Amino acid sequence: MRYLAGRLGALLAVVAVIGLLPRLTRTDPALTILHARYADRPPTPEVLDAIRAETGLDGGPLHVLGGWAAGLLRGDLGESWVSGQPVGPDVTSAFGVSLTLMGASLGVAVLLALALAGGTLRRGARRRLVTTRAGAGAAVLAALPEFLLAAVLATVLAVQLGWFPALGWGGPEQIVLPALAMGVPAGALLGRLLDDALPAAFAEPWARAATAHGLPGRRIAVQALRRVLPVLLPQLGLVTVGLTGGAVAVETLYAIPGLGGTALSAALAQDLPVLQACVLLLLLLGVGAGLAARIGSRALLGPARTDGALPPLVAPALPASRAVTVAAVILAVLFATVVLAGLARDPLHADAAARLASPSTAHPLGTDSLGRDVLARLAHGAARTVLTAVAVSAVTLLLGLLAGAVRAGALTETANALPAVLAGLVVAGVAGPGPWGAAGAVAAVSWAPLAAHTAALTAQERAAPHVAVARSLGAGRWHRLRRHILPGVVPPVVRHAVLRIPAVALALASLGFLGLGTAAPAPEWGRMLSENTAYAERAPWAVLAPAVALAALGALAVLTSASVRGRGRG
Repeated sequence: MRYLAGRLGALLAVVAVIGLLPRLTRTDPALTILHARYADRPPTPEVLDAIRAETGLDGGPLHVLGGWAAGLLRGDLGESWVSGQPVGPDVTSAFGVSLTLMGASLGVAVLLALALAGGTLRRGARRRLVTTRAGAGAAVLAALPEFLLAAVLATVLAVQLGWFPALGWGGPEQIVLPALAMGVPAGALLGRLLDDALPAAFAEPWARAATAHGLPGRRIAVQALRRVLPVLLPQLGLVTVGLTGGAVAVETLYAIPGLGGTALSAALAQDLPVLQACVLLLLLLGVGAGLAARIGSRALLGPARTDGALPPLVAPALPASRAVTVAAVILAVLFATVVLAGLARDPLHADAAARLASPSTAHPLGTDSLGRDVLARLAHGAARTVLTAVAVSAVTLLLGLLAGAVRAGALTETANALPAVLAGLVVAGVAGPGPWGAAGAVAAVSWAPLAAHTAALTAQERAAPHVAVARSLGAGRWHRLRRHILPGVVPPVVRHAVLRIPAVALALASLGFLGLGTAAPAPEWGRMLSENTAYAERAPWAVLAPAVALAALGALAVLTSASVRGRGRG
């Protein structure tokens, strides 16, 4: 009951904030309705007063919010301020579309995660885990922008080969490309987390005993999966919600009438009834996914969760293979060389005669749609993109560790259900658009997966025998946390945060593209992607350069963390 009460309170708080959005952003809802329905009428005080009286806005925001809540109890989601039509049919239809797309994308993600962790499963079941493989391939896939992957799939598989439809929604063949575009990055992230957790399961005494007794490797691998699933199920729940409400770019590219695009359109148009309904459904989905993950984790852990008999998942100190270290050094040198080569060039100089020019001696990486040197913009945008993403990731790591340690599950699920773009609109409306507002918006929602990971690991560490022994010996709460719990929690969460740095950079870029972050023409990798995606077929270099840079950033982060992993616990 406490679980549901906390989630319900967080849900009502978010819906109330959205209901007060006009006051927070200092906009007049009557103007929104006037521009949408009566564009030919002048915005005189008399006309605006008449609109307020007609729509019930003359009672103030609290009156409007109360009326919306009263209608919600009757199953009425209100009327759209833009179209004047009932909200319920359109939003529920969009929600059904998003759930179908989410199911297909989740299937792709799970299969890819198992494939990426397959090597560790095989080697672990045979007692052949002697070095760490870093998972750089998973890091590269996780760093791929969804909208770029969607554009490439549409261009190659739909337009050039004709295997699948390029647009529309309805038949099973129209689900394949968007499901791949959304499922591949999500599956790469889940696969990396799974691959990171498995060595600890294979290092436990039961795995050694099972091998000694001749159990088949397949059964040992299945038990290892079951051992780490309680930690990963919360992440799977968060991915479920993210695939439903965060698919704005993919839905737009493939003309899919889903919930993410509906919520973004409503937010941009200040159509609060539609926005409230979309967020309400996302939050309810988040509560359901969180509850399912909670029940699944408890069922998998069984009585050991409360009996203090659950051994901690301690990853063995596997040294990185020499190939991992060499690859990290080579990639770092290459990365630095490209950046230094472009710093001497002007990133803002536009040459109309050299628009979309292919790579040459004058322009080693070609030019973009305005004739600007891609190498120069890539190099000058490195500090802005990387340093901002690292700073935001550090903040989200601290927030995630803190929220997970205090088990703020309701707040975690609520934050995860809100797309970063929607949070950016709220923050920009309150504080004004700019890089600081964009960074704050991304940080406000990006900590949720880290908090869920922290909470799951903390729950397992608290159930470990060594913590019970420390308690019986009189160790205080702070001592147990510092010496017995955090050493097993912090390292995997830090590696998780490192893996998400490219995703943070892309979230910042998406807000900048909407005019809520760094303003044009400042060079930024995400903005470079957004500005040149429309020219991907004619000038692929303008898109590939920032995409490869983001993928290299993710790979470099994972390779570097893997090369130093064996020096400490976990």
